[in-house]
Amino acid sequence: MNLYDIAGTALRRLPAESAHQLTILALRAGLGPVQHAPDDPVLRTRIGPLDLANPIGLAAGFDKNARTGAAMMRAGFGWVECGTVTPLPQAGNPRPRLFRLTRDGAVINRMGFNNDGLDIFARNLAAQRKRGWAIGANIGANKTSKDRIGDYVTGLKTLWGLPAWFTINISSPNTPGLRELQSKDALQELLGRIMEGRAALTGDQPSPPFFLKVSPDLDDTQIIQISETACHYALDGLIISNTTISRPDDLQSAARGEGGGLSGKPLFTRSTEVLRAFRHATRGRMTLIGVGGIASGADAYAKIRAGANAVQLYTALALHGPSLVGTIKSDLAERLRANGFSSVDEAVGRD
Repeated sequence: MNLYDIAGTALRRLPAESAHQLTILALRAGLGPVQHAPDDPVLRTRIGPLDLANPIGLAAGFDKNARTGAAMMRAGFGWVECGTVTPLPQAGNPRPRLFRLTRDGAVINRMGFNNDGLDIFARNLAAQRKRGWAIGANIGANKTSKDRIGDYVTGLKTLWGLPAWFTINISSPNTPGLRELQSKDALQELLGRIMEGRAALTGDQPSPPFFLKVSPDLDDTQIIQISETACHYALDGLIISNTTISRPDDLQSAARGEGGGLSGKPLFTRSTEVLRAFRHATRGRMTLIGVGGIASGADAYAKIRAGANAVQLYTALALHGPSLVGTIKSDLAERLRANGFSSVDEAVGRD
């Protein structure tokens, strides 16, 4: 156990949200871990136009205000997603709203898109840009907005030219009614307006990729409809998945009955099933990102073989500490080589 993991163990004795805030402060002060050795070449991969040194990404939710993207890149992540950010600042839901389910390797959150708004996010992100770093923006809608689709277009316009990619988050269970944007008609309107905004901003220049983050609580019909709509509007990829509102019967921790989205180990099987279903529905025409329950190289490898071009994690990092990233990368590289693959891309969708 290194110094950073010892510090993480101490932080986990604090309430979950307080520990998270202290972690952000420490990272901003330059106290985070730094990876000095280059990544194993077998881990290099691409998602759309993005060339990544490794496929292990930090999921949105860790850094809602784009304050630590550079620190997390230095810590060894191949790509870092900041947000979710909304046009106007909002406090989110009342505390307590973040709960560790340590015995289950899980977290429940009902944060409610708490963030400082687009202007501060843009300023922070602009200060962390560096050639070769992949730091993206996850955009959302304000809880009280009268035009939620308009909020996404506002996010796009305000941040244009800053993030390496945009993720459109319509799948958080903690903003009432947000998941309704996953329905066929609403999604068509959303993507239509997003792509109009993208075309107006791009002109003759290359556009950053656009990803859509979806729920694990979708049925087969919804998966097919979302896949068809995403392909029709030439979306660059899907992030599968957000947290779940379902609760497995075998949860052990005292906080298992709290409301909000469940993430971590109990989400792994369902999110991987949904990933595999999207791979089938899109017939390999779209980049897919696997998220949900990744805590080891074996988990990351399973997502890749199920169809993910890259993966993201967050909950396991909070529960196990920053050395987990290096462990996952080392294990994944060994698994790829043991199965005769010379790159991540060769393993994508093999199951």
